[in-house]
Amino acid sequence: MTKPNETKPLAVPFEARQNGDAQLRWSWTERSVWTERMLTALEQGVKGNCWFSLIDKVYTEKNLRAAFAKVADNEGAPGVDHVTVKQFENDVDQRVGRLSEELRTGKFRPQAIRRVHIPKPGSRETRPLGIPTIRDRVVQGAVRHVVEPIFEREFAEHSYGFRPRRGCKDALYRVDHLLKEGYAYVVDVDLKSYFDTIPHDRLMSLVRERIADSKVLSLIESLLKAGIMDGLREWTPEAGAPQGAVLSPLLSNIYLNPLDHLMAQEGFEMVRYADDLVMLCRTEEEARRALARIQQ
Repeated sequence: MTKPNETKPLAVPFEARQNGDAQLRWSWTERSVWTERMLTALEQGVKGNCWFSLIDKVYTEKNLRAAFAKVADNEGAPGVDHVTVKQFENDVDQRVGRLSEELRTGKFRPQAIRRVHIPKPGSRETRPLGIPTIRDRVVQGAVRHVVEPIFEREFAEHSYGFRPRRGCKDALYRVDHLLKEGYAYVVDVDLKSYFDTIPHDRLMSLVRERIADSKVLSLIESLLKAGIMDGLREWTPEAGAPQGAVLSPLLSNIYLNPLDHLMAQEGFEMVRYADDLVMLCRTEEEARRALARIQQ
């Protein structure tokens, strides 16, 4: 449920509409990538519901510059190479040109991700945060510009975390609405260490259902398997999408999207924000069934 005068997020599954105002409906997308023609194809659907030939959209300098602009807006600490946002910006023409060429020729290799541990609010525990280098954040942002609309088209209505034109308040409004409608039994689920435990093989299988460009798939996989540096220790992760990486929120939503749709198809009212989710039920029996289903 949204506030008055707020733009309601696009419902999913998305129905094909007339072509003329596609850019208005998808105004949050990166315009250097998602032209009117591509947006029309997105709405109407492509052959086999799978996208080919996307890498040339990733490595354009316009896309990379747009990705850097967002990285600069977010500021953030440098990665293992100690290059700051300001240093990258001072040499942006050469750095973007070099990245574009490396991506075009397949020579790009991500650098290790610097891991830091930050306190969890209201707890003595800490949360691991991954800090990629600025160059790798730019590449991840460029990839996200290209692939996010493909998956956003079919994300579930009750998923609110890390999505365009959606936020925590929207999730809270939905919960409040359901409570007022009589859904008084709540199953609260927190997926422990979710970002660090996403299995790469299953995640990549879901990505391949919509993307068939082998170069983009290899690039995403290389970003997932970038080394982790924690103090003097360094290792290659076998699972997970590091919190703090630009691409991780999208990948985390891709992985949980089948669960979102499964619970909806079985008639449960679920509200999910990233790895936190609640199921709201009318009876205790329904709540027990919902909990048993999600534990399977």
